[in-house]
Amino acid sequence: MQFLANPTRFLRIANAVLPYVWAITVALFAVGLYGALVTAPPDYQQGETVRIMYVHVPAAWMALFVYTVMALASAVAAIFRHPLADVAAKTAAPIGAVFCFLSLATGSLWGKPMWGAWWVWDARLTSMFVLMLLYIGYMAIWAAIEEPHRAAMVARVVALVGFINIPIVKFSVDWWNSLHQPASVFRMDGPTIAGPMLWPLLVMGLAYTFLFLALHLTAMRAEIAARKIRQIHIAEIGER
Repeated sequence: MQFLANPTRFLRIANAVLPYVWAITVALFAVGLYGALVTAPPDYQQGETVRIMYVHVPAAWMALFVYTVMALASAVAAIFRHPLADVAAKTAAPIGAVFCFLSLATGSLWGKPMWGAWWVWDARLTSMFVLMLLYIGYMAIWAAIEEPHRAAMVARVVALVGFINIPIVKFSVDWWNSLHQPASVFRMDGPTIAGPMLWPLLVMGLAYTFLFLALHLTAMRAEIAARKIRQIHIAEIGER
């Protein structure tokens, strides 16, 4: 972790791996979408509507994963004063917010034919909506507080406190009565999804993960460059 603390070293590594990450992302999406749209059979109850799953489920996974990354980075920043941890948390937030919105939007599209309503205030949907608000609140802090150090301190608190919502989202279908189906992939007794439908879902999950990695590295590079420009600008003002 300390090896990547130097921004110059981090940028050198990021520049080297990014082309490969993008290539893997494109390949995974090609294979995953082919499996989801061509080889995977329709569901015996939901028919072709089930194909929304291949967009919705990985987006929901990533919404939870990215916020976990933000909370972990915030903890590292608070405990170890890692110089790039706040950068990692800040740049992950907009990407996670998009995944969260995509999960909510596709879930609504899936819910209409299945439940007869675009939205129901059950435990899973409500806790996911709260996660969206946490993402928005976190980004608003960085936008509203001009001084970076102070903004980082407040943002860390929000990220760490908001992490309480992650297990609530995950286990809400088990703790409360819910229209939302329970976990069907990551289960102690194994997945309940048939193999021809499971493998495209897992490939799409990997595709989303590599997409996040590619976007995150790109965003971190841009944030590091913006901070360097700000430091140069402040130094120039001080010399006047």
